[in-house]
Amino acid sequence: MIKLDAKILEKNGQKEFAVIPYEQFLKIQEELDDYESLKALREAKSKEANAKTTPFDDVKKELKIK
Repeated sequence: MIKLDAKILEKNGQKEFAVIPYEQFLKIQEELDDYESLKALREAKSKEANAKTTPFDDVKKELKIK
């Protein structure tokens, strides 16, 4: 969990903006990118769940690799 040191700015007495240090912004961006990558990986894995596979030993034999 990222600890945020946000400063809340108000407009007409209502909370309007949250301002955070740039380093925290970069960390949030990185975490969101990681999350999107994980989500895409899980989706691809789910789509390929029933795909035909070939055991590694069979592939090595076919390619004549020791």
